Amino acid sequence: MTARLANAFARGRPALVCFITGGDGDTAANLDALVAGGADVIELGMPFTDPMADGPAIQQANLRSFAAGTKTADLFRIAGEFRARHPEVPLVLMGYANPMTIRGPEWFARECAKAGVDGVICVDIPPEEDAELGPALRAAGIAPIRLATPTTDAARLPVVLDGSAGFLYYVSVAGITGMQQAAQGSIEDAVARLKAATDLPVAVGFGVRTPDQAARIARVADGVVVGSALVDLVARHGADAPGPLRELTGALAAAVHAAREVA
Repeated sequence: MTARLANAFARGRPALVCFITGGDGDTAANLDALVAGGADVIELGMPFTDPMADGPAIQQANLRSFAAGTKTADLFRIAGEFRARHPEVPLVLMGYANPMTIRGPEWFARECAKAGVDGVICVDIPPEEDAELGPALRAAGIAPIRLATPTTDAARLPVVLDGSAGFLYYVSVAGITGMQQAAQGSIEDAVARLKAATDLPVAVGFGVRTPDQAARIARVADGVVVGSALVDLVARHGADAPGPLRELTGALAAAVHAAREVA
């Protein structure tokens, strides 16, 4: 299944990775809008009660999702229906350890495979505790996608990379989602350092909200991740969110895909 992820980063241009929270609004319509707008990879957030890495926008999306009664089974249903509609678009689940491991890692990996999920980002299982989830995911053909941060030094980076697959997600700020963006120079230095250490594509996220910001990052990175700006549209427009989502995703995709040509 990770072939879909590999293909998304093998098109000779940077990839746009788009995140929304599962169960927040009409998730199926919102996912379709991201694809229609030109997203190369979709991240589907698994709502969690204590999302320590997420800022206010995604925290509120989690609360809206729980208020709507969203369960883990609903997320797998959403994922499976997405796969049926979009057989070639990579889908990644992003969330926290408890919903992924409470029934056992093998159960979670098996459900991911059945739903056509390509990769999993677990925010709060460090690579040193890979045995909690990684072996089960890899055995099921699911990519464990790891996070690197500005504090990931040369001594720890090999641990982060060991067993990682799909792409490396560089969290460009030491903070929570959606609140600030790192200086371009620091992003460029970090991407160069990471790419020297791995053949995995490097996608940069946290704090990316506009096409101009995305384009600047895409000139050096293999991918750009946008989340809070899209989640904000769901909060603002509710049932009417697909149109604005498609519009913003289209602008982001155009900027990211053409970034190196413009440069």
